[in-house]
Amino acid sequence: MERSSCNERHAGSVEKLRSDAAECALIRDLATDPKKRELFTRLADHLSVLAGEVERALAESAQTPLLDDI
Repeated sequence: MERSSCNERHAGSVEKLRSDAAECALIRDLATDPKKRELFTRLADHLSVLAGEVERALAESAQTPLLDDI
């Protein structure tokens, strides 16, 4: 698989993770139960971290030559 199409597919994953994190934050802000607020805070934070890790991995893979390139 070409690197560019793979990175594009994973970039969509990053967008999805960020969107899900924003939705969790919105639910957190609307929740009245303290335990649910805490849960959705943790979910939003976790999804944001995952998105950052995927972005970092994509950036690193873009700098690493493919075996075909060697």
